[in-house]
Amino acid sequence: MTATGPERSPLRIVVAEDDAIIRMDLCMILAEEGYEVVGDCGQGDLAIDLIREQRPDVAILDVKMPGMDGIEAARAVSADRLCAVVLLTAFSQRKLIETARDAGVMAYLVKPFQREDLVPAVELAVGRFAELTALADETSSLQQQLETRKLADRAKAVLMAEHGLTEEAAFKFLQRGAMDRRLPMRDVARAVLDGDLAP
Repeated sequence: MTATGPERSPLRIVVAEDDAIIRMDLCMILAEEGYEVVGDCGQGDLAIDLIREQRPDVAILDVKMPGMDGIEAARAVSADRLCAVVLLTAFSQRKLIETARDAGVMAYLVKPFQREDLVPAVELAVGRFAELTALADETSSLQQQLETRKLADRAKAVLMAEHGLTEEAAFKFLQRGAMDRRLPMRDVARAVLDGDLAP
């Protein structure tokens, strides 16, 4: 069993497949492999509702479903970075795989799938999703750092020009302001730029 271990709790999974027998088999195999199936349904639009409600680690979506197909559902799930997506398909054409990849699908299972293909697909999807999420968080953090630096530079320029401070003194003023007020430096820099804070 790969899904559980002392270091992590079972992965939570939502299954969306319109064929009730395949869906039942899939849920049973996932449970036997140590995963926790937190919801299942037969329509893409219902799958999105389930995913928003349950916040699983992985969604397994069939390509062809009523209501909304698996690729559209994957696109919606990926746009909000809700969870990793594994696409379940009877087809493995290149065009479909490219479309699915662009929709944010992390791994594929081709029907009829084998039990031994299921765990690697789920684990691969979770790993890729974790990497993408970390990358997105890092990018957003870098953007914030850049924004803070730009604001601090502009605020230093104002402090130097309007209050005759040296660059070092201007920076210390911003730093001290951030510590004293327990605010991020970018907020202190904005207050200087807005004229709400001066030495």
